[in-house]
Amino acid sequence: MSADWYYIKSRFFGRHKRVGPISELELMKLIEKGEVRPDTLLSSTSKTHGHWVAMRDIKPAIKHWKKHHPDAAA
Repeated sequence: MSADWYYIKSRFFGRHKRVGPISELELMKLIEKGEVRPDTLLSSTSKTHGHWVAMRDIKPAIKHWKKHHPDAAA
């Protein structure tokens, strides 16, 4: 999973903001902190071909989530 990533951050009143690009390492840290969750939309030109995909559908990302949040539902 080596790529530049974007993610959608939920804000007040149902608004959303695209954040990025961030490195894979930064993405993993956000997953560890719980700031990027399984329902967070992610995009990468090389990994998702520019499509927005829920984090739960990206195998290395959801595996990292489950490692750091074993009691949370994916």
